[in-house]
Amino acid sequence: MTLGTATKHDYGEPSYWDQRYRQYPEQFDWYQKYQSLAPLFDLYLRRSHRLLLVGCGNSALGESMVDDGYQDVVNIDVSSIVIEAMQKKHMDKPGLKYIKMDVRDMDPFQSSSFDAVIDKGTLDSLMCGHNALLNATKMLQEVGRVLKDKGVYILITYGDPSYRLSLLRDIELWTINMHVIERIEKSSGQKTWELITPLPLNEDGSSVAAVLRSNPEVHYIYVCIKDESRRWQQSTETNDIRNEQ
Repeated sequence: MTLGTATKHDYGEPSYWDQRYRQYPEQFDWYQKYQSLAPLFDLYLRRSHRLLLVGCGNSALGESMVDDGYQDVVNIDVSSIVIEAMQKKHMDKPGLKYIKMDVRDMDPFQSSSFDAVIDKGTLDSLMCGHNALLNATKMLQEVGRVLKDKGVYILITYGDPSYRLSLLRDIELWTINMHVIERIEKSSGQKTWELITPLPLNEDGSSVAAVLRSNPEVHYIYVCIKDESRRWQQSTETNDIRNEQ
């Protein structure tokens, strides 16, 4: 599907997405479909988990997950156009909810209220807009807030570790497992990487580049596991430094 003549900055703006969904109302999945991601989800998720899909658009991901037994899937998007369309389309599925909301401000959701947050391209969109770093940080802080302790943020992205790892680690809230999956449009039909096997991940992410080598045709999947103890440790270390001064 073509996205027309959108500029780099359009992808971070709600007005662009309203226009896009008016022009292209048919179902569309960014990056990957549920069937290809299901083995990874089975590693980290349970059918009884409360899940949040951010920047859902008109993706079939939530529908496919409910059809596969997930019981509580909440979808949010900044576009009122697509949310209204998806609410109407799936009004007969009580386990599938659609809410208009900006991922940078999810105040209607209580803290620690989701077992997992799934992001298929939303962080990438914010990174293409104005004030990219600020907006991405706001999003990640909100994701961390709504996750339960030991909950997971599953980020499917084009961004390799040299672009994404420091951004994720700056939140100082989670441990990170690294997975990769071949891009659908580049796949030869033969699996090169084992989706459910994490790649080695060192401090700067160079270990991933060493395994993948040059020009990998993959999507990167960062599984960020919330660990409240990291926040406590950081707070303790900061207090210790202040006491020594």
